[in-house]
Amino acid sequence: MINVALLSRWHVHADDYARQIQNNDNLAIQLVWDENAERGKKWAKELEVPFVDDLQDVMANPSIDAVAVSTPTNLHKEVILTAARSGKHIFTEKVLAFSVKECEEIYETVDQYGVELMVSLPRLTEGYYLYAQNVIDNGWIGKLTTIRCRLAHNGAVASPEKSEGWLPERFFDEEQCGGGSLIDLGAHPIYLTNRLAGKVKQLAARMHHTNNLGVDDNAVVLLEYESGAMGIIETSFLSQGSPFQLELYGTEGTLLIEDKQIRINSNLSSRSEWSTPDTSLEDLPLPMEQWVSAILDRTTPTIGRSDVMNLTLINEIAAKSNQEGCWISVNNK
Repeated sequence: MINVALLSRWHVHADDYARQIQNNDNLAIQLVWDENAERGKKWAKELEVPFVDDLQDVMANPSIDAVAVSTPTNLHKEVILTAARSGKHIFTEKVLAFSVKECEEIYETVDQYGVELMVSLPRLTEGYYLYAQNVIDNGWIGKLTTIRCRLAHNGAVASPEKSEGWLPERFFDEEQCGGGSLIDLGAHPIYLTNRLAGKVKQLAARMHHTNNLGVDDNAVVLLEYESGAMGIIETSFLSQGSPFQLELYGTEGTLLIEDKQIRINSNLSSRSEWSTPDTSLEDLPLPMEQWVSAILDRTTPTIGRSDVMNLTLINEIAAKSNQEGCWISVNNK
């Protein structure tokens, strides 16, 4: 049994991770810490576990094997480094950190202390992504020329109940979040297109503050890949009813995915017309499950540090592009 401490209920996915832990026979929630003591005590009471108000006491507790980090993003580095140095395995919400340099420091420490770190990038485990990867790997649409991915919701659209939308107000705090729609919701299109299209050569980003909430609430990134393909990433907190869309265009065909519904049209297939694949690929284990397997069985997760590092890299370069108003070259290592 892996005994887990929950570190903060700040992020909207914290409750999801708590449920995943409760539903996993190899995990057990033992305590809660939160930088906001009132919030943490309430959560601990709901979960019927103790609340600990000193993070160092959590890290010094020998019965705690692992931590699930849902703190403000600007606390990730400090909290994760402390956990690693205390010998605790770490599951964390994306993004890992604000800069590639900070990510490198975190991974160096994780390696030094021999703990497992998993960043939650769940769409890399879903069947529609796996099918798209098969399309690319097998050349079913020829040479990839353009990729487009959109993920948006109406979290910052005002309602009678809440003037700033259903997202918590803290999600518009640039110091805590490091940004708005792109770094949060746009993370998913970023890591998906990173996987499918490969290394980015240069990009240009526009991140609008439409509602003047303090962070971007509507963003688009244009990308040029080393392969010569072009990319479009779109995200927003101001979009009602926007479906998730992943589109791949190639010299021999097109793949369209909308809310997990897949259509493909390829000159290389037996029928040159739009069709729905006869078989769908099963989802891979969720990041939480892969984390547990890595701890217990030393298996290698399908979500790796290159996914995590490249996510931060694109966010970092996009912020610079938006600030400077121009295309920025990406220095891939």
